[in-house]
Amino acid sequence: MVQSPASKQTPPGRRAKVISLICLLLGGALLGLATNLAKLAGEVALSPLAFLAWSIVGAALILLSISALRRDLPPWNSRALEYYAVSALVGVAGPNLIFFSAIPHVGASFVAMIISLPPLLTYVGALALRMERFRVVRVTGVIAALTGALALAAGQYAAPNADKFWILIAVIGPVLLAIGNLYRTLRWPPGASGDALATGMVIAAALMLLAASSMPSFSLTVPTENSLPVILIAIQSVVFAGMFLLLFILQKTGGPVLLSLLGSVGALVGVPVAILLQGEAPPENLMLGAALIAAGIALLTLDQTKRTRKQANTEAQPRTSSY
Repeated sequence: MVQSPASKQTPPGRRAKVISLICLLLGGALLGLATNLAKLAGEVALSPLAFLAWSIVGAALILLSISALRRDLPPWNSRALEYYAVSALVGVAGPNLIFFSAIPHVGASFVAMIISLPPLLTYVGALALRMERFRVVRVTGVIAALTGALALAAGQYAAPNADKFWILIAVIGPVLLAIGNLYRTLRWPPGASGDALATGMVIAAALMLLAASSMPSFSLTVPTENSLPVILIAIQSVVFAGMFLLLFILQKTGGPVLLSLLGSVGALVGVPVAILLQGEAPPENLMLGAALIAAGIALLTLDQTKRTRKQANTEAQPRTSSY
């Protein structure tokens, strides 16, 4: 029997799984790269606010151009404006300003590890809000990833020259990221595309960061002695634009808990880059932490795959009529 073209197409559930996994890996890789670029920016006298603000402005212009070309501009009703403002504060401007400010004090590798902490916070919040059901495999994966991140963080905290103040400040960032993961899912404006929402959120974050320059000791000045600061800002703008587009696709296809693993993937990419290319000392418990984080990602991905396949099989079964 010859199959029709439609029967040969990838099932919607499997396609969503593949898209989620690709977005997770690529988005996490860009996140790990972003933390290392922030360290390079500090070495060329770019302040954390200046580097972050102008990079976000560049990303906003890129995303707005893409939205205009696709004729999918961000909606500007009251619900959407609230979504942009809150998402920008807890998902972009707040945590990234904390991370970028902490990097000169604790290193890019430590910040890359800290960004892997949101999965447990997101999962606990999702359970409390009844967005997720308690599943042993899922909980095991989250605990494994968290344990790996904590093992790495504990080694950094115990180091002789550790800046404990900035270590503690950096921990606030993952809390904001977890809140953002949950908020974006709960308050997703009806009918809006991920591309449009990403654009609106990044524009709001750019406005917030530019406004922050009015505070004492904050400056948007970019050194002009050479072109390297501008080049770094341009590269980071592209990295941010790609990362936020992938984030919203993953938010829609994978949900808040799978999304929160972006930080874990970012740690697996960002830590080796910081060590091999930027000369940072390897964190204590590196191999143990990396193995646990990788195991956590594998378990959550496996659970997501099983749930997607089960849902697809259920929807494919014919319904019986009752009289």
